[in-house]
Amino acid sequence: MEYFLGIDYPTLWYLVIGLLFSGYAILEGFDFGAGAWHLFFRKDLSRRIAINAIGPVWDANQVWLVIGGGALFAGFPVMYATMLSAMYIPFMLFLMFNVLRAAAIKFRSAEEMAWWRKGWDIIYSVSCILIAFLLGVVLGNILQGFAIGPNYTYKGGVFFSFLNPYAIMVGITTLSIFMTQGAIYLLLKTEDRLHDRLAFLLQKGMVFFILSFGMTTLYTLVFIPEVTANFREHPIYFVVPVISFLAVANVPRLVSKKQYMLALVFSSLTMAFLLILVALQLYPTLLISTIDPKYNVTIYNAASSQKSLGIMLTIVVIGAPLLAGYFFFLYRTFNGKVKLDDTSY
Repeated sequence: MEYFLGIDYPTLWYLVIGLLFSGYAILEGFDFGAGAWHLFFRKDLSRRIAINAIGPVWDANQVWLVIGGGALFAGFPVMYATMLSAMYIPFMLFLMFNVLRAAAIKFRSAEEMAWWRKGWDIIYSVSCILIAFLLGVVLGNILQGFAIGPNYTYKGGVFFSFLNPYAIMVGITTLSIFMTQGAIYLLLKTEDRLHDRLAFLLQKGMVFFILSFGMTTLYTLVFIPEVTANFREHPIYFVVPVISFLAVANVPRLVSKKQYMLALVFSSLTMAFLLILVALQLYPTLLISTIDPKYNVTIYNAASSQKSLGIMLTIVVIGAPLLAGYFFFLYRTFNGKVKLDDTSY
């Protein structure tokens, strides 16, 4: 087993993939959240401003998904294949709604007809809602486990087995935190009456998130106690849920003081800490087998060769600063309130 800084290569790659998907959840989270609120805006001007708030960054944010998916395939090909087999339907729906969302953003303002814009508005908002929901559904299924048998082959159902009660609850919770993230981001990018409207909607969104998060947490502790096994073995891990709850509680306080940038930071930290919580719950398991624990997919039996992981980690060390610099330049360039002009969507 090869090590770097005292950490074995599979664990390092586990951390890299976790970082990439955390970046995707945080950055695309406010994109999807902004889209989920889209139909709550009554005027065409408000909807155009909301779309233009994410216009310069939404496609760049998807880079995190592309890199994360590629890293997962390269680092843990067994997990990639097994999870794709188990979650084939939600992943196909996810891709379809991503295509529809992109088309809606590009085509909405191509024509002036009211019916044309209203149709694309509906497609855009529904796509964002369902993408957020499906991401949560996949996460909920990962936490519960899959029917994985010998040779890490998926033995479960195909079509609607992914829509179990717990996965639906996690999907709703994911949608709620994305909507909170999206409303906060739009508050930073808008002004006047739309800004006031978003402040009202954000209050509703935070209540939605707190209720759904509380119910999902309670359900997890009561009906899926095995996810806390790692925490019982390593009590130090309980620091993470405590910090998560503090971050959640701090968002409404900052919003009430109209400190929206800090509220966005703590909303992002909430998402990051919740994903860290999931990583700690599972480690070193990637996919839990509900048939027999001996069929669990772990970071060790699913990893590529040590040499491959070493080469890819070298690429990460070189590429990470470049990626960070690109996003710093992007968000700094398009900082400030949205103004409509000839180049707007």
